[in-house]
Amino acid sequence: MAANHAFLKVDNLVKHFPIVKGTLFQKQIGAVHAVDDISFEIYKGETFGLVGESGCGKSTTGRAILQLHRPTSGHVYLEGQDLTALKPQELRLMRRRMQMIFQDPYSSLNPRMTVGEIIGEPLVIHGIASGKAVQERVDELLTLVGLDARFADRFPHEFSGGQRQRIGVARALALNPSFIVCDEPIAALDVSIQAQVVNLLGDLQGKFGLTYLFIAHDLSMVRYISQRMAVMYLGIIVELAATEDLFSRPLHPYTQALMSAVPVADPTIEEKRQRIILEGDLPSAVNVPPGCRFHTRCPIAEERCRVEAPEWRELRPKHYVACHLADRFVQSHKGGDAQA
Repeated sequence: MAANHAFLKVDNLVKHFPIVKGTLFQKQIGAVHAVDDISFEIYKGETFGLVGESGCGKSTTGRAILQLHRPTSGHVYLEGQDLTALKPQELRLMRRRMQMIFQDPYSSLNPRMTVGEIIGEPLVIHGIASGKAVQERVDELLTLVGLDARFADRFPHEFSGGQRQRIGVARALALNPSFIVCDEPIAALDVSIQAQVVNLLGDLQGKFGLTYLFIAHDLSMVRYISQRMAVMYLGIIVELAATEDLFSRPLHPYTQALMSAVPVADPTIEEKRQRIILEGDLPSAVNVPPGCRFHTRCPIAEERCRVEAPEWRELRPKHYVACHLADRFVQSHKGGDAQA
């Protein structure tokens, strides 16, 4: 059960990647606005979902939180400690408490190392264990994620995608972290394997009290695993609420479009639902649109949306949205929840 205090706090986080010109004398001519002033909190023991289209900044957010990408500005607090202010040696010690499960189980494992070496490497680097103690811990972790301890001497290419991701989970657990960023951990897996990995993450969370940031574009899976979720669009968060509240009462037009694409098991409801088709492509993160960033694709955009950035507001209890026109959806939901 999530506590009421923030375990992780992201405060006005910004990450821009400079675009430079020239070889010898490089000059910055622009920047990719990957993450642009976002703030949210994650409570201890919960799974916080982060969703959005490819290229919206989800993965960069996860990496910036863990300081794999040093933020351009802003702060990240893990149990009250500002990660952005830590020196390299201090950050190295903090990495024991926060880990990452990567999207691609094929490229994230070193093909020249055995599974035992991959999982045991964090223990050796951080000086936690050596010799026989490393092997014992590796065997324990392999068993924990549902793999045979005898697999420790095998290489990554000898495993299926689902098994490789379990190895990635075991590596992330090696240092007993309290916070894990799951960066689309099931995106590269077969549908039949995805539920197994997600259930494994849920079991491990219950056993060790882990806190997750679960990044994904599969809304159904995020609904299944997360308690709260945020929707990103072009580097910013446009809506944040409890997961079920967001699915049943979306207040941002972009969120509504995403939800309309999620299949519904009931054929009667599915037949009556209206699909919202967004026109155009995601704008460039180099030249972000003025005003509301979604106005170029929004089906209800008005002139105000084109020139004035919307305020981040709490329109329902613990339901936040950045949209000038969201009030009309609050009124429409008073008569009953939307089907999702």
